[in-house]
Amino acid sequence: MLKHRSRFPSYPGISGHDLYGSLSLLLGICGRDAAKLLKNLGYEVSRQTGSHMRLTTLEYGEHHVTIPRHKTLRAGTLSAILSDVAEHFSMSRDDLMKQLME
Repeated sequence: MLKHRSRFPSYPGISGHDLYGSLSLLLGICGRDAAKLLKNLGYEVSRQTGSHMRLTTLEYGEHHVTIPRHKTLRAGTLSAILSDVAEHFSMSRDDLMKQLME
C-alpha cells in the first residue's frame, strides 16, 4: 500500500507552515508569476536564455535575479530568490512577502 507523501518534509512537532513561514503562501507558483510579483518592486525581465529569465531592478542600486521559467518553482528555489531580493532591499523575507502580497 502506498502512503501519501506531503509536500513538506516531516519534522516532529513542526508543521509545513512553521517550516517555510509565509513562503507556503506562494508554494506552487510558476516562474512567470513570480516574475510578475517582482515587477511590483521594480524588476523587469532584462533577458531570457532557454528556460531562465534574468530580472533587473535599479531601485536601491542595480540588482539581478535569475528565475527559472518552470511550471512550478521548488520551495528551495523560491526561498533563495526571495531571500536574495529581501537582502537587496534590506528587509526580512517576511516583510518582503507582506509587500508582495499587497
